[in-house]
Amino acid sequence: MRAIATLLIVFVIYLDSLDGYVARKLKVASSFGALFDITGDRIIENVFWIYFSCIGMISFWVPMVVIARGFLTDTVRAVAFRGGKTPFGEKTMMRSRFTRFLVASRFSRGFYGGLKVTVFTFLGFLIFLNTAIAKFNWLIGTNIVILNLIKYVLVYLTIALCIIRGMPVLWDGKEILFKKAYPVTHKQWT
Repeated sequence: MRAIATLLIVFVIYLDSLDGYVARKLKVASSFGALFDITGDRIIENVFWIYFSCIGMISFWVPMVVIARGFLTDTVRAVAFRGGKTPFGEKTMMRSRFTRFLVASRFSRGFYGGLKVTVFTFLGFLIFLNTAIAKFNWLIGTNIVILNLIKYVLVYLTIALCIIRGMPVLWDGKEILFKKAYPVTHKQWT
């Protein structure tokens, strides 16, 4: 059953990428659809991080970082959306070429998505492997140490990229949040 659950991880994330592809091919993609897609991504991603934390595969701080980053960036994106800007595409809120590449490019989004698929699948594989070790008394020796090292590298790399991709949204969004949506006069601060 855990092997099937691990394969479902890949399938669910594949379906998530497929909806955007189909929308673009059928020319039914919309700004709201892109924003709503991010919501779906957050739900799937957060459920996996929380689950793996609850069963002790990863530390509790990992989902907390991902969830906090998601709330912060999605708040900025929601305010930008109200002003006609989108997270990705022609009307992106990202201001510089560098931040557009880092956050909104297909390469960056694909790489980050692929990394999440890899880490979630690998964590699922480790659950399956640990169950098999316990149930069938498999002896794999020091290989489990190497597998755990790979797990930590994948988790830390994914979290680092999560933070790195979130910072430009907050940086480029500061003007949207504080100058356009919530104008401040000098008299209010003095």
